[in-house]
Amino acid sequence: MPRQVRHKTKYQGVFFINGTSVTGKGTEKIFYIHYRKSNKLIEEKAGKQYQENMTAAKASRIRAQRIEGNEPSNQEKRIHKRESEQARRWTLDFLWDDYKAGKPLTKSLKSDDYLFQKYIKPRFGSKLPDEIEPVEVDKLRAALLKTKSPQTAKYVLCLIRRTVNFGVKRQQCQKLVFTIEMPKVHNLKTEDLTPNELERLLKAIEEDPHIIAANMMRLVLFTGMRRGELFQLKWDDLDYERNFIHIRNPKGGVDQKIPMNDSAKDLLLHHPHSDSPFVFPGRGGNQRSDIKHQVNRIKERAGLPKDFRALHGLRHFYASMLASSGEVDLYTLQKLLTHKSPQMTQRYAHLRDDALRKASNVADSILNDALSKTSK
Repeated sequence: MPRQVRHKTKYQGVFFINGTSVTGKGTEKIFYIHYRKSNKLIEEKAGKQYQENMTAAKASRIRAQRIEGNEPSNQEKRIHKRESEQARRWTLDFLWDDYKAGKPLTKSLKSDDYLFQKYIKPRFGSKLPDEIEPVEVDKLRAALLKTKSPQTAKYVLCLIRRTVNFGVKRQQCQKLVFTIEMPKVHNLKTEDLTPNELERLLKAIEEDPHIIAANMMRLVLFTGMRRGELFQLKWDDLDYERNFIHIRNPKGGVDQKIPMNDSAKDLLLHHPHSDSPFVFPGRGGNQRSDIKHQVNRIKERAGLPKDFRALHGLRHFYASMLASSGEVDLYTLQKLLTHKSPQMTQRYAHLRDDALRKASNVADSILNDALSKTSK
């Protein structure tokens, strides 16, 4: 490969070569400096013309500072950085910061960061993973279970494990010297509605004057969408030609799309359209952040149980309805619910099994009737 042409400047010890610009179109000057330090000739890059806003004059000043010893050379900077990284104690605090730096700032990551800052950092933030004692984790678990659900306690402990495993994978730390004991979780709540309750709810929705609350509840029944997804839903997310709803920034973090069935499409086509970009806007046309009072009023008017969650409960009902039909497999149900993993959909497996058993019993009944007639 031929050597690139060096172009002199009016400044001593400063030259440039022409390199490809950051946009990939055209060229830009790349400035270099050369000087002697401790009787050693040093030649190094000063910076790029556009990308780093470098000029020959700036390069000359950098050269002067390095000759005088006021600024280290590029090689000295690299050595210092490497030594700093080697000397760094990869505590849980540092590991977590490094973990966050490589992830997009989703709602899920914000929630994880809140839990880390509140529960993990005060106890373990300044410790290396192999400095954490089992008894300390036991104390954290016990403290969490006094005020939080087993599911929350388990999630916080899993966050410790995830952070350490991240560091181990990157060879930044040693693994934990023990296995974290997780609390048993029995609170995977799956809400459902009896036919009578569903009838009362539909009547209460129909009679309620708050069209946004009513249509949000209807749309959950038709699609199984989450509350936050309803709040974020924009008119631009509705694809009436292909009959899909685009879910932006869902709980799992990756954008998804779900089918828009005929009932959902008819509802959205007739839903009041304001100047707001949001389908269910809040005050001033901005994104809505709450609808609890209005949907709970509808729930109470329908006489549903107090612990039935007005929107999330309907999402469970949607999933249970499909699973118990026997016509929807769990993989399809996972995609419809935009679950990140099949384990989240597994709670509905028994409903599908019941439907399959009923279908099998139908076949059994038909064959027994035929055999009975034959024997007669």
